[in-house]
Amino acid sequence: MTYELSETPEAEPGTRASARPSHHLRWNKVPEVTAYFWIIKVLCTTVGETAADLLNEKAGLGLTGVSVLMSALLAVVLVVQFRTPAYRAGVYWLAVALISVVGTLISDNLTDNMGVPLETTTAVFAVLLAVVFVVWYRRERTLSIHSIDTTSREAYYWLAVLFTFALGTAGGDLVSERMDLGYWLAAVLFALAIAAVAVAHFALGLDAVWSFWIAYILTRPLGASIGDYVSQPTGDGGLGFGTVVTSGLFLAVILGLVVHLMVTRKDVADPARVTRQAA
Repeated sequence: MTYELSETPEAEPGTRASARPSHHLRWNKVPEVTAYFWIIKVLCTTVGETAADLLNEKAGLGLTGVSVLMSALLAVVLVVQFRTPAYRAGVYWLAVALISVVGTLISDNLTDNMGVPLETTTAVFAVLLAVVFVVWYRRERTLSIHSIDTTSREAYYWLAVLFTFALGTAGGDLVSERMDLGYWLAAVLFALAIAAVAVAHFALGLDAVWSFWIAYILTRPLGASIGDYVSQPTGDGGLGFGTVVTSGLFLAVILGLVVHLMVTRKDVADPARVTRQAA
């Protein structure tokens, strides 16, 4: 087994022993951040947008009913994810796809069903995400996804992921509506923003952890803009493929990439390399 080894930091002088991670696992529960990671992440956000629209339109359950159903499915998959002793590509990416749908539905419920302005939902989700990061760091002394090796860290990780999707949905809708860019130009704008984060990290020394989480948030509106562009009618500025075809197409690509990773294990860290880095 060649899962990523993670380092458990010692408690800092003056801190309580309870601040140390408990139930330490030998293996990291999150994949390596490679090109595959970002491609599948964007595809999952696209599916989150189109699948939420599809279920709301076709299932006949209404936005609230679909939200309850998808939340229940997500809860089941997360139970499986937490019970696995190490990263498993199939379970992990299924959880990401479902949490993408649920994060979208949470934002849509607040905006469409309850009439909460996008400015408010964007601000609320930003605050909630910040609170998660603060509590996570205070308890674990790290926000790195290379050390998701305890139950508590994994819980913080998935809670942060949920709020990144909700924030990305609300913030992306807010930017798109205020600037009235259209789907394609909105996708270009968010892609340029992610490119700017990459430049800030590689050329200007922006911290790797914050670079990752900023880019992670921005992939949500990027994927949503791509999904809307492909699925929406041509009269509304889209390509007119519809939510059924778009969701099926992107799900098929995700499945193919995940199966490829399960076979090749290209998103699993080399233990020897991680051990040398930790030394």
